[in-house]
Amino acid sequence: MQWRSRPVVPISDTHGFTSAAHFAKEDTDLRFPGILRQAHTRDRDGMIRTDWTREEIAELFDLPFTELLFRAATVHREHHRPDEVQLCTLLSIKTGGCPEDCGYCSQSAHADSGVEATKLMDVRQVLQSAAQAKDAGSQRFCMGAAWRNPKDRDMPKIVEIVKGVRDMGMETCMTLGMLTPAQAEQLAEAGLDYYNHNVDTGPEYYDRVITTRKYEDRLTTLENVRQAGINVCSGGIVGMGETREDRVGFVHTLATLERHPESVPVNALVPVKGTPLGDMLADTPMAKIDDIEFVRTVAAARIAMPMSMVRLSAGRESMSDATQALCFMAGANSIFTGEKLLTAPNAGDDSDAALFARLGLKAMEGEEPLRAASGRAVGGCSGGCATKEAQAELT
Repeated sequence: MQWRSRPVVPISDTHGFTSAAHFAKEDTDLRFPGILRQAHTRDRDGMIRTDWTREEIAELFDLPFTELLFRAATVHREHHRPDEVQLCTLLSIKTGGCPEDCGYCSQSAHADSGVEATKLMDVRQVLQSAAQAKDAGSQRFCMGAAWRNPKDRDMPKIVEIVKGVRDMGMETCMTLGMLTPAQAEQLAEAGLDYYNHNVDTGPEYYDRVITTRKYEDRLTTLENVRQAGINVCSGGIVGMGETREDRVGFVHTLATLERHPESVPVNALVPVKGTPLGDMLADTPMAKIDDIEFVRTVAAARIAMPMSMVRLSAGRESMSDATQALCFMAGANSIFTGEKLLTAPNAGDDSDAALFARLGLKAMEGEEPLRAASGRAVGGCSGGCATKEAQAELT
């Protein structure tokens, strides 16, 4: 029988880019039963879905790889410019000595990683680093402190840092551990744009990685941050010995929050000698997650949280250019630049510039969709003020 290919019908998206519909609806129904329901990212009222089931997300992971990539790329183009990637810089403002026993972390006091504990950096040093990051093209400056939670005595200095970075016209993000409602309010009043607090993995696997705090503690901090009106940054780490079902649980947790995180970092574990996971996985095939499985995780996150920024975070320095390109195609649109992420190595500015040139990508300059929907630009309203009308404007 002679094969006859269907004509490719060009479809212009909202940004003027062209995608292609390769399959008629009836063909898609026959080839991949249930796929249309899986790809529906909005409810009957046109609002972004937050009612995903674990079964739906598992079915996304199980799709043929090229079909999953196509679906994710299509969703990505509906909400984001496919040629833009947000550049962020991450600085450790207080390193080491953390009392938590996170199995992946070289900054834990339980680890024998050789990382020495330091005091909170001087405000001027932090602002100098922020200025350098801005000159290098970063839009967001992220700051991390190795604490279980900040002490009240540390908050005035943290507030001063936030105000100083914002005065430069940069977006601010901090990760300081668990927050009380009062501390979240202080950060909101200082103008903090984002607070990062990762869920790390799925709820079933969590206690195999961390025992000094519960999964619910992380969700409580996210709720405190959201209630204070700060944008949420929350993601996880893959390649810690978890199963695909655990990765499904990780995506499901974030995709079913009352409001999706504005930023979703996806990290590939960087095994560090002297940490429980680093030692356990050393010299085993599990020491590095399969590249295709990593891309699947990015694609599933993109489909389930279509307006969020999906960030390629730790582990990128060990990925090939081809794997990173697949991640961008699957909907990743944010990276950390620079030579270092807290204590882990990173790809570096020169390497990123060369990759962007090869792929025809450029640094993002505008606002992220969920921030635009909420009305919170630098100096705008709080992150929790999104309305149905604001979301509808982005459809």
